[in-house]
Amino acid sequence: MDPSEVEFLAEKETVKIIPNFSLDKVYLIGGDLGPFNPGLAVDVPLWLALNLKQRQKCRIVPPAWMDVEKLEETRELERREEAFTPVPSPHYMELTKLLLNHASDNIPKADEIRTLVKDIWDTRVAKLRLSADSFIGQMEAHAKLDNLTLMEINTIRTFLLDSLNCMYKLRSNLQPGSRRGRLTDY
Repeated sequence: MDPSEVEFLAEKETVKIIPNFSLDKVYLIGGDLGPFNPGLAVDVPLWLALNLKQRQKCRIVPPAWMDVEKLEETRELERREEAFTPVPSPHYMELTKLLLNHASDNIPKADEIRTLVKDIWDTRVAKLRLSADSFIGQMEAHAKLDNLTLMEINTIRTFLLDSLNCMYKLRSNLQPGSRRGRLTDY
């Protein structure tokens, strides 16, 4: 899975919009949406919110977690704790990127939010790299990593899989009785 596929999955997350048009309930395979009435908030998937915003048909209400004070608390908690802490949303990075790129005029303190989410991301990715390095250094066979998002897993996936494959090859060559594992064969 590449980052664009993870972003595609994130677009299914629901956000609130304030439409400026009227429309009865819309029946879609993924569920019913609406009705849409001017000035009344309605929950819709992010992909629809961005489409309507692009056509100037609505205003997007930022998610509750997309608040400077809440993000500062999350950043400080992430920096303090050794383990991964729960994130405000399973797609916090993708949602922030999409909302700030397409609807930053609807989000108060957008620049501060962008910086805070980037700080949280950087802290978590640094922890992830340290965890992977420790995991590989100890030649472990399995690990438990709670509270990771799909995008974070996707970031380290290639490195971790390649490392595990190399460890497997090294272990299988060092098995007792294995001809290939002897130094004299090289």
